[in-house]
Amino acid sequence: MKLDELKPLEALLTADFRQIEPRLQALDKHLILRTYLDGYTLGDIDTKIWLALRGNRAAVSFIKRGSLANLARWFNYIEENHPEIQAEVKAKDAAAKAKVAAASKAGASYALALQNADQGVVTRFLPEPSGYLHIGHAKAALLSDYFAHQAYKGQLRLRLDDTNPSKEKQEYQDAIIEDLALMGIKPDTVTYTSDYFDYLYDMCVRMIKEGHAYADDTDQETMRDERWKGIASARRDRSIEENLRIFTEEMKNGTEEGLKNCIRAKLSVDNPNKALRDPVIYRCNIETPHHRTGTKWKMYPMYDFACPVVDSHEGVTHALRSTEYTDRNPQYQWFIDTLKLRQVYMWDFARMNFIRTFLSKRKLAKLVDTGKVWGWDDPRMPTIRGVRRRGMGIPALRDFILKQGPSRNVVTMDWTNFWASNKKEIDPIAPRHTAIAKKDAVKVIVKGADAPAEPVKQEKPKHPKNKEVGTKQVTFANELIMDQADAKSFKDGEEITIMGWGNGFVRNIDSSAEVIPTFEIDLNLAGDVKSTEKKVTWLASKGQTLVPAELWDFDYLITKDVLQEEDNMEDFLNPVTETMEEAWCDEASATLKKDDIIQLERRGYYRVDKGLNDWKEGEEKKLVLFCIPTGKTGSK
Repeated sequence: MKLDELKPLEALLTADFRQIEPRLQALDKHLILRTYLDGYTLGDIDTKIWLALRGNRAAVSFIKRGSLANLARWFNYIEENHPEIQAEVKAKDAAAKAKVAAASKAGASYALALQNADQGVVTRFLPEPSGYLHIGHAKAALLSDYFAHQAYKGQLRLRLDDTNPSKEKQEYQDAIIEDLALMGIKPDTVTYTSDYFDYLYDMCVRMIKEGHAYADDTDQETMRDERWKGIASARRDRSIEENLRIFTEEMKNGTEEGLKNCIRAKLSVDNPNKALRDPVIYRCNIETPHHRTGTKWKMYPMYDFACPVVDSHEGVTHALRSTEYTDRNPQYQWFIDTLKLRQVYMWDFARMNFIRTFLSKRKLAKLVDTGKVWGWDDPRMPTIRGVRRRGMGIPALRDFILKQGPSRNVVTMDWTNFWASNKKEIDPIAPRHTAIAKKDAVKVIVKGADAPAEPVKQEKPKHPKNKEVGTKQVTFANELIMDQADAKSFKDGEEITIMGWGNGFVRNIDSSAEVIPTFEIDLNLAGDVKSTEKKVTWLASKGQTLVPAELWDFDYLITKDVLQEEDNMEDFLNPVTETMEEAWCDEASATLKKDDIIQLERRGYYRVDKGLNDWKEGEEKKLVLFCIPTGKTGSK
């Protein structure tokens, strides 16, 4: 090899193995009588080519096997005798390890060793705008974002896979973009599969012309049965001219004949992997105008065809997909090879599964359409908007999902860890407030030398351990209200602690009464709060304007831990999934606004779904608070 042939090799040796194998053979031949590629000492060309090969895992593996003896001798000689060039390799390896370590705090391994990452990494997130994003989508989006922007200095493309106008809406499309932004995911490019309809049409025409696809008017039920049994379609051997006519004239124009046909790729009739049995790649749809292209097209590409073709065309280098697509990976590669497209590497990761939860958009849409839930953002829904409305913070959501890592191991998780991770985020910053149930609230008369004759307001911290949260005014008065459940647990003469005030003795209480209307407390502020068994919440009923509130709690939507494919969803729907209790909250809660996170003393954490100022004029103003699970008792 001449010097001008050796110089460009550095850039060429980072491609996939099939492309570099002839160059490796040429190098091996060049080294038959040479110690170095150029000259008699380690020079610039030897250094650059050795580093290029060292950075290509496939090349290193092949060289180490020794089938190219001269190249292996040279490679090992450089490695053993020139430590001066090892520093760059070690620095590069250390930097890669540091990048992935940040996402491995919980033991998840991010050491995927993406193929040819040195040539640049372009990932993509490919949602269909047929519903709102759920937490399964969040994992795909966050992992693609992580490998593009953190593990490697690459790019993330968001491509909305809008190939089925019957299911897709502008509403879903806009919601997907908004939800990604909320999660801190900023794609470098936003495109749509519909941007490439002309290109996909041309690719399908090419497949037909090259004998790799055919038009099939077999009815759906028969086609399904034939594919299952491995029987060739009667239309499989149609002529190329007939297939072209049907696709470019009949299907393209949505004629009666065209509507009866679809286009199938000619992969296999009876491959054990049924995903390879002549999949449909184009079908007609004239019933619903496309939300972006209107009625221009009467036929649309299927995901299995559009995905690899557009991935390669757009410059995607690495496609991360959940393991449900594993059987389709050979199909993906077949389209790349058959159309001689630029290689895209695939990596499968396990989707997130949770007990008593389904992530099928079809099933979730059914819950919405039948009124079983309030909408896609219902706090019982496993959508991004649903879990956020329930009170999951974005930092906790990102942290939890990234800690799962890109493992292929499929597991069904309990919700406890999910919500426990959220508690760690909100506990240090959630201001404390008080709520007393309206039903059978007990009137308490405060007596004693320390009892205030008139209501008194004092400035108190909103959080006992975090001054940064701020302060609030707390009203002390000689008339209070307490929860009926607390009152029923008291005994006459018992010393209790009135939280945030001090101790007191219970007086004149009829503990045997079915409902206790009132009792007295004799304040004992000198008492030791550590000595009492019961610490209770309270609100002054004088000297402040109490805020009416609804306290909502939610349960799982289904009763079975894991729904099987044959299970009928309706048979396992939980009949009662929501409870609401009316309560009074302290006056300071009047300033709360939508999306605030608080802790109600002795009750738990709550997200404000509506503040007093979130109501329309004429509507009854009240707080609407949603209980946030903490991980102690699962979802509820």
